[in-house]
Amino acid sequence: MEIETAVRTLIRAAGDDPEREGLLDTPARVTRAYREWFSGYAIDPAALLERTFCEAEAYQETVLLCDIPLVSTCEHHMAPIIGVAHVGYRPRERVVGISKLSRLVDAYARRLQLQERLTQQIGMTLWDVLAPRGVAVVIDATHGCMATRGVNQRGVTMRTECWHGDFQDDRDLRREFLASIRDARTGGR
Repeated sequence: MEIETAVRTLIRAAGDDPEREGLLDTPARVTRAYREWFSGYAIDPAALLERTFCEAEAYQETVLLCDIPLVSTCEHHMAPIIGVAHVGYRPRERVVGISKLSRLVDAYARRLQLQERLTQQIGMTLWDVLAPRGVAVVIDATHGCMATRGVNQRGVTMRTECWHGDFQDDRDLRREFLASIRDARTGGR
């Protein structure tokens, strides 16, 4: 009810009538959308990584999940941030199910965010919970606040990176990680 009241106020402030036929159901629709867009507040991201598997037989190379769809909301303008996350880690003894990497990204993305903080939160949670030899997170995203207001520049992508452990210490490993992302997008060409 609180969101619906606020939406009616915003509609009025924008210069329209919240009682107009086309806007009558808008407050309820926005309420449902907000529940979905900000569902990450109800999730404990670390809990997503609690179940691990040892069947990987001490796999030592990088586990990388590319192009995880990402939808978030800029905390400064409440405009959409849309992009992809690339998440990798170098396990010690155990691995996590790959869907958990996607869920981790979504749990943090579905909050009011800054892309820089989002990148760090994903990386730190993997680092703290899995205790791997290394963690790498790269996010490429466009920001609605930049594309639709202010400078009005569309097609601009922001990249943020987070490196821990092996990835922080080894430039060649970072280059390999970035090349793997590029190869995944181009099919190795």
